[in-house]
Amino acid sequence: MATLSCFAAWVPLLALIVALAWFRGGFKARAMLVLLGLLIAVSDAAVSDTIKRAVNRPRPREALAGVRVVDLQPSLFQLLSIFKPPVIRLSPPPPDHPRGHSFPSGHAINNFCAATLLTLFYKRRGWLYFIPAALISYSRVYVGAHWPGDVLVSAFMGIGLTLLLFPFIEWAWRAYAARFAPALHARHPSLVEEAAA
Repeated sequence: MATLSCFAAWVPLLALIVALAWFRGGFKARAMLVLLGLLIAVSDAAVSDTIKRAVNRPRPREALAGVRVVDLQPSLFQLLSIFKPPVIRLSPPPPDHPRGHSFPSGHAINNFCAATLLTLFYKRRGWLYFIPAALISYSRVYVGAHWPGDVLVSAFMGIGLTLLLFPFIEWAWRAYAARFAPALHARHPSLVEEAAA
């Protein structure tokens, strides 16, 4: 659970996947990666961070004493920490007026954005990412970083944000991309459909 919850541990693998998709995946994979970057930027900056500051809900480990907190051991290369036993401790008594960033869960929003986008692009294969998205979201509860309701609502926020923004982006590509990249648009009139013959 600590490994699933630690984004830094996954950076090398994610960088490799992104590089392979970018250089070997063709237009569709590159379009998906660009849109995923855009969605995560919007979900992190405009949605998650803004709501966290407004709601100011403390995390379980900040609000209650005795909550199990699970972390990977610190390491220069966080990936190496997955081979070491996790650090498990109980949270100390909270201050009188705890403050925090429990809602929404950025992990849940971002991963459910990714799962929804992958499903839109790759249909039956793409929906499989909902499984790791759910596991990562659950891991945030397990390690004491979020309340169960935080990740549940955040998951729906990620799905909703993607379903709200994607049709607009697809419409903009179909309507306006021919002006800026006519040859590319002629080969790919849609971001998600297969290339034109």
